[in-house]
Amino acid sequence: MRTSSKDVGFFVLLWLAMAAPQAQELAPRAYWPAPKGTNVLVMSYQRSQGDVLVDVSAPIEGAEVTLDFLSLTYQRTFGLFDRTASLQLNYPLVRGDAEAMVNGEFRERSISAAADPRARLAINLLGAPSMDGAAFRQLAAEPEPIVGASVLVSIPTGEYDGSKLFNAGTNRWAVKPALGFIVPLTEGWLVEGELGAWFYEDNPDYQGTTRTQEPLLSSEFHLVHVVKGGTWVSFDVNWYQGGAATVGDGPEQAELKNSRAGLTLLHPLNRHHALRAAASTAIESKIAGEYDSFTLSYMFLW
Repeated sequence: MRTSSKDVGFFVLLWLAMAAPQAQELAPRAYWPAPKGTNVLVMSYQRSQGDVLVDVSAPIEGAEVTLDFLSLTYQRTFGLFDRTASLQLNYPLVRGDAEAMVNGEFRERSISAAADPRARLAINLLGAPSMDGAAFRQLAAEPEPIVGASVLVSIPTGEYDGSKLFNAGTNRWAVKPALGFIVPLTEGWLVEGELGAWFYEDNPDYQGTTRTQEPLLSSEFHLVHVVKGGTWVSFDVNWYQGGAATVGDGPEQAELKNSRAGLTLLHPLNRHHALRAAASTAIESKIAGEYDSFTLSYMFLW
């Protein structure tokens, strides 16, 4: 596969993708590298409908929620200890409508506010050292196994009202350390995965008391296929379990045990611009996970 220096941006767009603004991620290409000094800006719209982002510790029945996210994500790739590393910042806005039965009484609420922003630091531990454009073109032509690590932090600056059950923000810090991998199978086919866990700070202003939550184990796997013309498609699945919540002195609530499947498609327009679409749905949902989601993103690289 022969490439010239002007193709570096094209190949970064060919491989790179950004995480969606959900807690239950389906984010292919999260550990694929880019040449040091690469910048990517992503503008995304996402709609989710169903039993989504409803607090699992709340006495809610039959929730119906529609959420529209508009988010701006910036990522920069750099060298760290001679390894490829990246820093990603995400700022989401959300508009949502919810209706449900709460303690036997019908409730509804609408929000339009900033949600909690996120910051993610990732570094490749095996394969893909810090590289220039020429080394990156070689890696794109002949993929090799990669193992990486990341830390994702949710920052509690989103709008929050402790007297309400449905909010844009969460009023607590959360952090997710994770390990990821990429394994080339055959020409044009790769398997990717990530294993991690969310850890949550207590929320001291929840319905007049304190809400605590156990860690939430998470995993995701992707089968990625690069097709002719530089477009790639990913078949996605995840699984997450845990996260049982306790409110005040009450009993521990049931834990989540949910799984989702989806499809992601990225199409480069040229070496600086690309479009990405993603859709997912629940395949197993014990608590607060029975929803459908669609995302459309525009990506600009320089």
